[in-house]
Amino acid sequence: MTKIEYTNLQDLDRGELLSILNRDKIREHLVTHDQFNDQSLAEWISSKVSVDSTDGCKVRGVRVNGAVAGWCGIQFENESYELAIVLNEAYWGVGVAVFKDMMVWASGLGHSHVVLHLFNTRPEYKFLKKMASRVFESTMFGQKYTSYELKVPSA
Repeated sequence: MTKIEYTNLQDLDRGELLSILNRDKIREHLVTHDQFNDQSLAEWISSKVSVDSTDGCKVRGVRVNGAVAGWCGIQFENESYELAIVLNEAYWGVGVAVFKDMMVWASGLGHSHVVLHLFNTRPEYKFLKKMASRVFESTMFGQKYTSYELKVPSA
């Protein structure tokens, strides 16, 4: 059985997280940025810890069966609360479960809607399109995304 755990981001093994965030297969689905090094990773983690302490936001490290799998979060960006899920490709199969957990978090945080921006390299997800109140193309940081505005189920 697959066990998904959420932990404080700063509690993840930094070497493992660095390896995941710098993988080409992961980076091709994210906004373009320089590869992380120890210093830039520490600064990035610090910024995400700050986001986690912001009202309406939650950022967590993800472990699957004890192994570092990636990170996820609800963060306020571009005038809306957005979901972010970044998983090592070996754990992409747990992405839907992580998404469902995050929607529960969004409900607990009092959100009525959240947005999930998927880089245009990603296929269209029928289950997202079906549950979205709106699907639209957006441009952030000079890159195009398919954005899904999702109604958060009531708790």
